Amino acid sequence: MQPVHITDTTLRDAHQSLWATRMEIGDMLPILSKMDSVGYWSLEAWGGATFDTCLRFLDENPWERLRTIKKHCPKTPLQMLTRGQNLVGYHHYSDDIVNRFTAASKRNGVHVFRVFDALNDIRNIEASARAIKDCGGHFEGAISYTISPVHTIDSYIEYALALRDLGADTICIKDMAGMLTPFRAERMVAAIKEEVDLPIHLHCHYIGGMAPMNYLKGVEAGASIIDTAVVSLAFGNSQPAGEMLVAALKESPYDTGLDLDLLFEIAHYWEDVREKKNVKRGFTSLLSMEVFSHQVPGGMMSNLVSQLEQQKALDRLDDVLNEIPKVRAEVGYPPLVTPMSQIVGTQAVLNVLTGKRWSIVPQEMKDYLRGLYGQAPGPVNKEIYQQVLGDIVPLDPSVRPGSLATQTFDDFAEEIGDLAHSEEDVLMYALFPNEARTYLENHQKGAESAVFMMGTEGQISREEEAVDVGQIRDLIRTLETSDVAEVVIEEGDTKITLRKPSASPIPTAPVVTQSAPEAAFASPASHVGAPESSRPSTWKTVIAPMVGTFYASPSPEAPVYCSVGDCVEAGNALCIVEAMKLMNEIEMPEMGVIKEIPVSNGEAVEYGTVLFYYE
Repeated sequence: MQPVHITDTTLRDAHQSLWATRMEIGDMLPILSKMDSVGYWSLEAWGGATFDTCLRFLDENPWERLRTIKKHCPKTPLQMLTRGQNLVGYHHYSDDIVNRFTAASKRNGVHVFRVFDALNDIRNIEASARAIKDCGGHFEGAISYTISPVHTIDSYIEYALALRDLGADTICIKDMAGMLTPFRAERMVAAIKEEVDLPIHLHCHYIGGMAPMNYLKGVEAGASIIDTAVVSLAFGNSQPAGEMLVAALKESPYDTGLDLDLLFEIAHYWEDVREKKNVKRGFTSLLSMEVFSHQVPGGMMSNLVSQLEQQKALDRLDDVLNEIPKVRAEVGYPPLVTPMSQIVGTQAVLNVLTGKRWSIVPQEMKDYLRGLYGQAPGPVNKEIYQQVLGDIVPLDPSVRPGSLATQTFDDFAEEIGDLAHSEEDVLMYALFPNEARTYLENHQKGAESAVFMMGTEGQISREEEAVDVGQIRDLIRTLETSDVAEVVIEEGDTKITLRKPSASPIPTAPVVTQSAPEAAFASPASHVGAPESSRPSTWKTVIAPMVGTFYASPSPEAPVYCSVGDCVEAGNALCIVEAMKLMNEIEMPEMGVIKEIPVSNGEAVEYGTVLFYYE
């Protein structure tokens, strides 16, 4: 028996689960030093969806966020979540990128790397494990927990042993869907603990309401670390409240030793932030409790609901929930965690809303069926494989999927050119080319035009006088697009100066509109371009089969798939429509000549938007 350690997830998983990852660095700053003083085993503060959300929606540099958090939390190890060979993206990156990203994460503040693979394919962990050990980080190997005929305690033990052999310092049981139950948690922890002599870390989402009981039974069986969130961002799709578990374990052999009064003080701060942002508390509904039936994680559920609401098809939710287990079984029972949750969920939505199963298949699903994401846990339905891929041969199991990704750091550096000013900038571009390019273009001008000077004259000396960074960011945008040369803000003893070199207006670079990570079908949109009557009657159309973002090429530096005047064969790719973070190739339905492309690269499109006219 030993005291239980706690990892706090407030700064990453909690707000990813409840606030759509919309917590800004300005929300965090005033309370970070107090969180640093609690005595947590670690603060999960980075990784997962926080990286791309910073770029897509918050206009923040994810690397700067990490450095800022570490500056204010020097005592507590920072933890991040990575998807193995996928890092914080949604496909495999080369070993070179994995190595550089891991080393950069370590030097910018990360110490604990929780690494998982959506398929529990150990081959997808190997490069990350080596990179973490090489840079002196703590390698926490995570088991993606799910329920299926092919997922047994023996299979999880086997995977834990493989993680140990790669050099894992701790083993995490990652219950991302909230499907773990107390007595199964007890058996699983005890069985792994018996075979693998490493600390066991339990990560459970509250979705079905079992998580606190899972922790208590897991701790009794030998788990030594548990994940919790501050009560203001706990429950529902998030983790259990830390205050609850600290109180529950007091005066027991597992007493955490943490100060409840300090935790409540921190909770009051986050409650104020929650109210200010006007976001709901986490709660468990009937639909949430039914996770033990439909097995859909909370984050995936919210995406499904958003998709269907956008398409005015929320009444089809039950149909989609019935379809998901069918799709999952047909493709070998992958755990429903990123990116497999998006891949399986989107396929289910497409199957239901088209009325014809497997008629539209995202490229990511095709890649998964070929084995490019890793080995499917169970057998893939042969008829589905034949329908989707025909005679294409799946990847040989002896080939590590990550070895097929060959684009190196130098390749990306050449592509992004002078927009990148650091290794971190290049890595940001390597992971999210479109989003990073837009961010770097905007902030190249911003860096030249606005100088943010805070506390340089000794005006700010106490954390209690922390400023609203979001407001400052708004002021910077205003400064960049106006004739104003300088703005000075004074409040009490605090003085902030925003200045640009000249009074000349500096225009903001055009922003590429990004779709939200939800997609499916909507009412047909108005056609873009010239009036229909002005076009020959012989012209035919290719329309968007889903809501998303139109991309004319597979990457920013790659040539376009096609141009006006090109003769395109049937089945050839015409463009990509990005939806729910999946890249869906739109194919030419028959041979023809492209006559008009009425949408622009990076443009948001609705279902039914005409993408191409051909003859």
